[in-house]
Amino acid sequence: MTKKISIVGAGLVGSLLAIYLRKRGYEVTLYERRPDMRKVKIPAGRSINLALSDRGWKGLQGVGVDNAIREIGIAMTHRTMHSVDGKITTQPYGKDGQGIYAVSRGILNCTLLDIAEQSGAKVFFNERCTNINLANNEMSFENSETHSHTKATSDLIFGADGAFAASRLQMQLSTDKFNYSQSYLEHGYKELMFVAKPDGSHQLDKNSLHIWPRGGYMLIALPNLDGTFTVTMFFPLKGNPSFESLKPKLDVNKFFNEIFPDAVPLLHDLEEDFFMNPTGSLVTVKCTPWSFNNKIVLIGDAAHAIVPFYGQGMNCGFEDCTVLNDLLNKHKDNWEQVIPEYERMRKPAADAIGELAVANFIEMRDLVGKPEFFIAQKIEGWFYEKHPDKWIPLYTMVTFTNIPYNEAQEKGKMQDAIMNEIMQMSDIENKWNDIAVENKILTLLKQQSPNKNGL
Repeated sequence: MTKKISIVGAGLVGSLLAIYLRKRGYEVTLYERRPDMRKVKIPAGRSINLALSDRGWKGLQGVGVDNAIREIGIAMTHRTMHSVDGKITTQPYGKDGQGIYAVSRGILNCTLLDIAEQSGAKVFFNERCTNINLANNEMSFENSETHSHTKATSDLIFGADGAFAASRLQMQLSTDKFNYSQSYLEHGYKELMFVAKPDGSHQLDKNSLHIWPRGGYMLIALPNLDGTFTVTMFFPLKGNPSFESLKPKLDVNKFFNEIFPDAVPLLHDLEEDFFMNPTGSLVTVKCTPWSFNNKIVLIGDAAHAIVPFYGQGMNCGFEDCTVLNDLLNKHKDNWEQVIPEYERMRKPAADAIGELAVANFIEMRDLVGKPEFFIAQKIEGWFYEKHPDKWIPLYTMVTFTNIPYNEAQEKGKMQDAIMNEIMQMSDIENKWNDIAVENKILTLLKQQSPNKNGL
């Protein structure tokens, strides 16, 4: 029986995985290349705030830490769109107060690390993985502070070290027929900040995810507990306008005052943050296989990094943990059965959410502010209320259910085709909730093959 498990990477997924495995009685050691974030100041400008939704909550509930995490989150029940002319529109995320939770990545990671250590996991920081010998599961590390070199062996290794995983690289270099792809968006991101009011309260509705969609680029803002908002600018890397073209401070101020006028008075220090904070890249990673000889397994971003536009990167990684734990229950901790089934189940799901996340970027930046998008959303919500057994909006399937991402993607494509037909109906903007619309949707659903008719 596998007893000693090492996890390369003590980020969100690695820390949660450690808690799950400790609860099952395994000896668990985490190796993290960064310093202990609980003891050092995290550099500004690198953290896109997280949106915790149902799949993530299920992962936290599975080890009984959901209540602790809920105390450090803020519920967002709707999205708010800010147009150039100052018009504001809102759209609920779900029904009956359903929402996603804005959570600080740093605070969440520190909390999970605390719980992992309290559960008995060992954590070593500043340890950069330099090699994994897949023949004998021997890991080599270099300490970034002392520059000392150490080695360790384990019965099973999990690679949870992110989008640019050293663990995955070792599998690429050491195994035959390892398939790998990475795809970068032509956009990057930069973190800015809205300040709190003098009394520490939020300057905008704190229970909303705020979006400034501008067709080709956008700002988003998520609330923090201290009254601030973490603002992320998603913007082309090259061209005009782009991060490359906005070099002089006067150009940055002019651009923001013209394109995001209502955001400017809320910003902390536009010039300082724009030029001091780094510009991050946005990458989708796909690979296969995720394991080798049932001795090393990839999980989280190491297996399937995605762009942040569905708010599912962390949620997907946490779902990896719950699926893995369910399979350990099913197969009574027989890893030779668990690992292949984990990969068969999660690979199609991870590919699907990676594709959905890129598609949602286009929706968020280009479509959410358009009247026709708002009408389609109203029709979908109205029909879903009347026929929840026949239709669930794609966003709801992804965010508020545990339907596998790949199944949600397929159902979403079918529903998109139907909605495109509905939007062609005469005077749809005034008759969006007419009985004729309802009947046409029902007719189109019946025309689908039996396995796609309803849910």
